[in-house]
Amino acid sequence: MTRRLLLSYLALALLVLVGLEVPLGYFYARGEESRFSQGVERDASMLAEVAEENIEKHNVEALPELAREYADDTGARVVIVDRAGRLLTDSAGATATGTDVSGQTDIAAALRNKATTATRADAQGGDILAVTMPGSSGTTVRGALRVTYPMTMVTDREHRIWLALALGGAGILAAVALVAFSLARWITRPLRTLERATAQLAHGHLDHPPDAATGPPELRRLATSFNHTATRLQHLLRAQHGFASEASHQLKTPLAALRLRLENFEPYLDPRAHNSLDETIEEVERLSRMVHGLLALARLENTATTPEPVDLDAVLADRAAMWESLACEQHVAVAVTGPPTGRIWAIPGALEQIVDNLIANALRVSPPGTAITLTRAPGAELHVIDQGPGMPPADRERAFDRFWRASDAHHDGTGLGLPIVRHLVHASGGEITLDAAPGGGLDARVRLRPADRDPRLTGAGAGRGKSG
Repeated sequence: MTRRLLLSYLALALLVLVGLEVPLGYFYARGEESRFSQGVERDASMLAEVAEENIEKHNVEALPELAREYADDTGARVVIVDRAGRLLTDSAGATATGTDVSGQTDIAAALRNKATTATRADAQGGDILAVTMPGSSGTTVRGALRVTYPMTMVTDREHRIWLALALGGAGILAAVALVAFSLARWITRPLRTLERATAQLAHGHLDHPPDAATGPPELRRLATSFNHTATRLQHLLRAQHGFASEASHQLKTPLAALRLRLENFEPYLDPRAHNSLDETIEEVERLSRMVHGLLALARLENTATTPEPVDLDAVLADRAAMWESLACEQHVAVAVTGPPTGRIWAIPGALEQIVDNLIANALRVSPPGTAITLTRAPGAELHVIDQGPGMPPADRERAFDRFWRASDAHHDGTGLGLPIVRHLVHASGGEITLDAAPGGGLDARVRLRPADRDPRLTGAGAGRGKSG
């Protein structure tokens, strides 16, 4: 932003300078040409009077010296002719004396008692200013005089003024750049501190709050509001995190005590009430699992973590080995298939929880004699496929809602397993969807970012879910 502000100030200053200096330089150049032309005409008129006087007195021998002195002093070329158009003298010596030049346009006009001023090209291709004056007394013309100046005498002065204007403009632009840079830094410094503070707050902490004492008043007020909001938000997050930490300890003991008391009632109850007691104990166990799930979800939502490279193949092998013994008790196989994937982006510990939750969900609905397949696919994609009863499309759409369970659920899940999985997958930069598996069952498709890509990019992924 500092660069954009600086460029804006410089562009505005340059526009103003161009709007002022270009007309100034143009009018100065036209004025120089006008003054130069008037000066040459004045000199030519005076020389023509002197030459006419010498011609009238038949003192033509003085004309070459007159022309040479003026040419030496000014760098001009002086040509004098008599009334017949024959050359009397040429200060440059380019034309022989006595040559008839009456056919030249300006000489012919001067011999008709008419002065001319014109700019034309010389033999070398440069521009010259030619002023031709008649040497006359009243209506009697006794000769003509032509003075020519190279236009470089004017253009050199024009170039110098353009150079001076350019240098002056550059100096002004440098001063504007210095002031603009200081001003832009003053304006953007609070924005930079706000940006850093926002990034820190997004990661769950605010070590360096923005400075609310510098910068424009509007940004100072914004920084003050941000600090107030950040302080309030951190207080709420700490309170929520503290609740999650404390509740996890405070709720375990009463639930465990409640279950123990219920089990102790069994010897004293009528046998006909044992079924109701068993159902009550199961509900207490479900309540305990739900509390644990809620606390786990709260801890996840209170934690802002940056994804890190994780070896997907190693995690799958480890979790499959861990679940294999439990699956064998239910006569269900756990298999890992597909080509090695390598490293993917995931927040620390997330991939293990994702795989565990998906396997646990699949194991709850898998009939004996079936298999749970963990399939790796190209693009850092993982499929957890079971051979259970599957799930209708409408239920698959709602499977990630908290506490939702299908009406025909075949297990006693809490409805929090898949919301936890989805939160972990999204926090890792991936996506999860549920699809029908070929031949029945459910395919939980999880897509994460390969570790050779930036985890901050939004990825497309897939996942699976059912109420868990």
